[in-house]
Amino acid sequence: MEWIKRLNKAVTYIEEHITEEIDYDKVAKIACCSTYHFQRMFSYMANVSLSEYIRRRRMSLAAVDLQSSDKKIVDIALKYGYSSPTAFNRAFQNVHGTAPSLIKKGGISMKSYPSISFKITVKGVEELNYRVEKKEAFRIVGISKPLHKEIEKNFAIVPKMWQTAAMDGTINKLANMMNDQPMGLLGVSACNNNEEWKYFIAVSSSMEIDENLEEYYVPACTWAVFAGSGTNKSIQELEQRIVTEWLPTSGYEYANAPDIELYLNSDPNNVQYEVWIPVVKK
Repeated sequence: MEWIKRLNKAVTYIEEHITEEIDYDKVAKIACCSTYHFQRMFSYMANVSLSEYIRRRRMSLAAVDLQSSDKKIVDIALKYGYSSPTAFNRAFQNVHGTAPSLIKKGGISMKSYPSISFKITVKGVEELNYRVEKKEAFRIVGISKPLHKEIEKNFAIVPKMWQTAAMDGTINKLANMMNDQPMGLLGVSACNNNEEWKYFIAVSSSMEIDENLEEYYVPACTWAVFAGSGTNKSIQELEQRIVTEWLPTSGYEYANAPDIELYLNSDPNNVQYEVWIPVVKK
């Protein structure tokens, strides 16, 4: 239950600093995990990204200020971190569906987003198939793209990267270089706080590489490995179940190592895959 308590402490910190620039690294430190993994956990637990949650909270509080004070709209915008009235108006309308000037006049319906609180709930009885294994550091080779620090901004980057790699022959090239465990095509989110965030499409290999590829060493770690099948959507659903159902009561928490998706076949309609989550005993 300590894991849930730390998440709630992180939310309390956000609430106490809601009118300031939120330092994601500091929030993650309160939750005792990496910035990347905190955002992943938050979005899966709350069904909303961290940045969107913060925006909704600010606009919810801004609506109260508009109705209950004589402050100018520009002053309220500045209070919640918007130096541009245009940007504030856009954010406000995205949340409330109406302009802040109309809210100030009164009689307009608004939306309220209260501060979130996490707790463990018991969900269905569908099993999760997994194993826990220790693995020494291993070398992967492939291609990479930088990832944004707000992880929802990467949702367009990664699928496009896979599409391009399939069309330009990179996937086939990597498949022919695969010669070490784990055997399969790898999607690796290398997002340690101490390194540039990157996403790799790669394979485990000892072969030499040309100038079009790069290498990366996945650190030694203990992994919780979950098996699944289906489509890309089912992978996301499995990852959400791992975070919301398995992790809180597993006796483990996130370790500071990459997340890995291991694709065992190439059938897009029935992909056989494994999700590797880096873990450490609490």
